[in-house]
Amino acid sequence: MKVPIKEVKPNPHNPRVIKGDKFLKLVKSIKDFPQMLELRPIVVDNEMIVLGGNMRLKACIEAGLKEVPILIADELTEEQKAEFIIKDNVGYGEWDWDVLANEWDAQLLDEWGLDVPNFLEEEDIYTSKIEAPIYEPSNLKPLISELVNDTKTRELIKEIEASTLEDSEKEFLKLAAQRHLVFNYSKIADYYSHSSKETQKLFEKSALVIIDFDKAIENGFVELTKNITKQFLEDYE
Repeated sequence: MKVPIKEVKPNPHNPRVIKGDKFLKLVKSIKDFPQMLELRPIVVDNEMIVLGGNMRLKACIEAGLKEVPILIADELTEEQKAEFIIKDNVGYGEWDWDVLANEWDAQLLDEWGLDVPNFLEEEDIYTSKIEAPIYEPSNLKPLISELVNDTKTRELIKEIEASTLEDSEKEFLKLAAQRHLVFNYSKIADYYSHSSKETQKLFEKSALVIIDFDKAIENGFVELTKNITKQFLEDYE
């Protein structure tokens, strides 16, 4: 049922609060999607004291609502009321961040109040939103061995091969061990700058370098190419 919002009493013993930006997002979500309140009404006891939805009530008041949908739980004992208050605020389960990252809009999730991690800073989580680093390639072409640190990967593979696991398990784990490779992208940019067109193309397809031909690694690659070309012509002459 819907009742005047002034009839609903906040629970002074509610242990969960929402503050600051998250509270403002809750207020906005109620304004943007008020129908959700009807699908998830505020739960009160027979004295109209909130058992579930204390912060939603506060947000409804802030949003300027005059009425709110409620559900009266009038058959609970005092012990059950206390238990309900805690259990209603317990977050069971956990988010599948891979699904959220690939199938949901991160900006909308943030607006809806979900604490979305910065996927760019999370290891092994990929996103299409990439901030290209600024590389300044040197005049020296680094060694291949300088491009990647594979120490941990080789140690894991050695341990996997020495194990008594089935061959299929070993192959899977050896593939998984590649995730511990640590690439030195500044060295990779140097190597890329001194490489053949074929090598460069495969580096790009492997996402080892990010090429925006308007910027060309923030102009570092273009400038280096000019210098190398100039030096080559001078030597040739």
